[in-house]
Amino acid sequence: LREAILRGDLKPGERLMELQLAAKLGVSRTPIREAIRMLEQEGLAITIPRKGAEVAKMTLKDMEDVLEIREALDELAAQIACEKMTEEQMVRLKKCQEAFKKSTATENVKLIAEADVNFHDVIYEATNNPKLVSLLNNLREQVYRYRVEYIKDANNHPILISEHEDIIRAIENKDKEAVTQAMYVHVSNQATAVKEVIQKQG
Repeated sequence: LREAILRGDLKPGERLMELQLAAKLGVSRTPIREAIRMLEQEGLAITIPRKGAEVAKMTLKDMEDVLEIREALDELAAQIACEKMTEEQMVRLKKCQEAFKKSTATENVKLIAEADVNFHDVIYEATNNPKLVSLLNNLREQVYRYRVEYIKDANNHPILISEHEDIIRAIENKDKEAVTQAMYVHVSNQATAVKEVIQKQG
């Protein structure tokens, strides 16, 4: 269900009929109900009284709220990574960047999104702060929808690659000011692009 929503197979406002979905997927209604509950937590579905669940529409307010938190936490994580990232983690960060570059040539949105997540995960891990990582992981599901919308446009891929390079360079130089600016630009560009998508959807 989640992938169908993110791919756009299930459109915003479309009803999530438990019986039909259960029959289509060959499962009982119980896992469907649980899946819908999880989608609600991720902001991908909404339950309307006397109508049932439907695919949630992306709203500017939701996006701004989520990305505002992401910006603050990502900047904090990158600042800490400047101090704590090990040589081994830096090697992995660069490998993740190479994997991300290769993924953009596939036009596989899910693969590109996963490569982007892997890149940021190395930075989070480098903070050596389990509580911060937990907060970022909880936010990930809510951010994922916007990440996918941004990645769908291939014109954004060179921008993402360049921004990742700026982040790597700043962390390698242990330059907190530069990494804060690089992460701010990284999240802001995503917010601007997704805002246009939401406005077009009306």
